[in-house]
Amino acid sequence: MPPSVPNKIIHCDCDCFYAAIEMRDDPSLRGIPLAVGGQPSQRGVIATCNYEARAFGVRSAMPSSQALKLCPALLILPPSMERYRTASRQIMAIYRDYTDLVEPLSLDEAYLDVTGVDRCQGSGTLIAREIRARVARDVGITVSAGVAPNKFLAKIASDWRKPDGLFVIHPREADAFVSALPVEKLFGVGKVTAARLHELGVKTCGELRGWSKLDLHRQFGSFGQRLFDLCRGIDTRRVNPDQERKSISVETTYVHDLRTLDDCRRELGVLIEQLARRIERNDAGAWIHKLFVKLRFDDFSRTTAECVSATLDAAQCLQLLATGFKRRSRPVRLLGVGVRLADDAAMRQFKLFDD
Repeated sequence: MPPSVPNKIIHCDCDCFYAAIEMRDDPSLRGIPLAVGGQPSQRGVIATCNYEARAFGVRSAMPSSQALKLCPALLILPPSMERYRTASRQIMAIYRDYTDLVEPLSLDEAYLDVTGVDRCQGSGTLIAREIRARVARDVGITVSAGVAPNKFLAKIASDWRKPDGLFVIHPREADAFVSALPVEKLFGVGKVTAARLHELGVKTCGELRGWSKLDLHRQFGSFGQRLFDLCRGIDTRRVNPDQERKSISVETTYVHDLRTLDDCRRELGVLIEQLARRIERNDAGAWIHKLFVKLRFDDFSRTTAECVSATLDAAQCLQLLATGFKRRSRPVRLLGVGVRLADDAAMRQFKLFDD
């Protein structure tokens, strides 16, 4: 049998998308610290910010009040979703001009499978370069792109030379590239998990490869299998153009564990507010079918409590929290809340865009 042809996956990610659209439409905003998000007086959070703001430590998902403390000159604009959706439709149309295998992850981010595509001499690198040039010319913003043999590596590559960058990981280079990666670069490894790995003497993927599946499972539960694969650059997920949103959720991993149920209740209130805004942005309120609350405890065990509900009911969420917490009664390192959507929600095609 002839050798299999390596996959060519491109991950495209617009640079500070919401802020980029605002600066495109109002050039006077260029060069100043700018963010898009909610106002501090309404316990708002930052959706995105430009690189001038990031220089002060401002980040997405950060409370707006904290962002202003870091950068008092920060200008926070409310989101203008219709303009963002219009730009997103233009960008996705450019992607689909090269391949039907486009998997949008959000308004500004997508995977493309260009394996076997004849355009640009069949080169994933040349396709990514041409896509970036077209988006800059036709939409007026920049896109960073990564080209690699799988989705995991392509996503890492797109972030490697941000903003306005292109990075390619060739199949022959992938093993050595991943081996040298800090464990913080692995998908799903946040500050808490990274700190735990460092305590175990593991700082790079090469060092993590010395751990067996069994040992990783003992330390990290089911996530151990994922760590075992990712530190070797293994990712068999396909680019799925028909992916439908079946749930909407928010979650946070805490630097310091939430030790009591009351601690969890206070944090859940913040998460519920964030979830409500996300549901509103997606116009999904009419399609709520269930509520769920997810907890991951300090020993990495986890549980999810859910119930049928047609609305985002804070009281029901608190009851679910109490149910889940009681199952282990241990400190909580991750807390999440979300809604599952009715099956017929897909008929409205509200996944990312409005027609």
